[in-house]
Amino acid sequence: MHQNALSMDVRLRIRHLDPGCFALVMATGIVSIDVGQHGMTALARALFGLNLLAYAALLLMSALRLRWFPRELLADFVSPGRGAGFLTLAAATCVLGSQCLLVVRLPRLADGLLLAGAVSWAALVYLFLAAAITARIKPGFTRSINGGWLVAVVATQALAVLLVLRTASASAFDPVGLFTALCLYLLGAALYLLIITLVVYRLVFFPLRARDFTPPYWINMGALAITALAGSLLVRHIPPADSLTPLLPFVKGFTLFFWATATWWIPLLVILEGWRYLWRRVPLRYEADDWDIVFPVGMYTVATYELAQALQLDFLQVIPDVGVYVSLAVWLFFAVAGLRRLFRHRTQA
Repeated sequence: MHQNALSMDVRLRIRHLDPGCFALVMATGIVSIDVGQHGMTALARALFGLNLLAYAALLLMSALRLRWFPRELLADFVSPGRGAGFLTLAAATCVLGSQCLLVVRLPRLADGLLLAGAVSWAALVYLFLAAAITARIKPGFTRSINGGWLVAVVATQALAVLLVLRTASASAFDPVGLFTALCLYLLGAALYLLIITLVVYRLVFFPLRARDFTPPYWINMGALAITALAGSLLVRHIPPADSLTPLLPFVKGFTLFFWATATWWIPLLVILEGWRYLWRRVPLRYEADDWDIVFPVGMYTVATYELAQALQLDFLQVIPDVGVYVSLAVWLFFAVAGLRRLFRHRTQA
């Protein structure tokens, strides 16, 4: 009887699996890279092992959902308010691939994840946009657009980051790979400027209930941070005598522009969180979307670390030196909250 109840609970979880569930992998991956940059090698590798298991488990659950509940999955995918969450698969794949190069030395696995990330990015970005454009019945503007749409930017830049890292770690210089990474970086920047215009328009000119200010709005900052990371890595790894070298001043200025804008977003997001929980007293409950807060916080720290090295701005190093502990604390907070909720559901079942 207990086994049947447990089996039903598992099927129910798979049926209602959140489209953005791979944000857990993105968050754990970037925190692993973050602590690894600060010499916490054992912890970084432990988080990599945990992330590998989480990625495999979520991949299996997603495959089972596609097999058992294709209608629900398709309904989520064509929903403008939820469909963008599926792009976390592409972003998480690339973040895990970056871990394979920065945290552990698994270049062959990184190559496989690079290929999987590129294929999933291309398929999901175009299919999601095509579905949104061609839908015959569309919900209102406020029900369609949210910060989650910016996962398209995160996935694009995560692919650019992994491509730069893989090109830099290869024994032979790959100009095509570096050029492709630069094009992805510029494409991600263009997508951000396009999407954030809609997001800010929604926030400023339409009523926003406290419950509607959900964690995906933190991607407003996270998408900028990963763009700054991609740009910083390009600055560091474009050879001095390469044909792309004349573009370096442009890349440097653009990268600093995105980092500065990411920095500007942080106080506003914190104020809005205070408005949501302290002023409007929305109950504090764990949701899968909460990992959309962890990833931007960790990514901002990692991006600042790389930016300080790329532009030789040593005074910025204090930010990642403090930020690494902030991102780790935020990750631990939501990890404990998630485990408590899982344990509570198991005991009730």
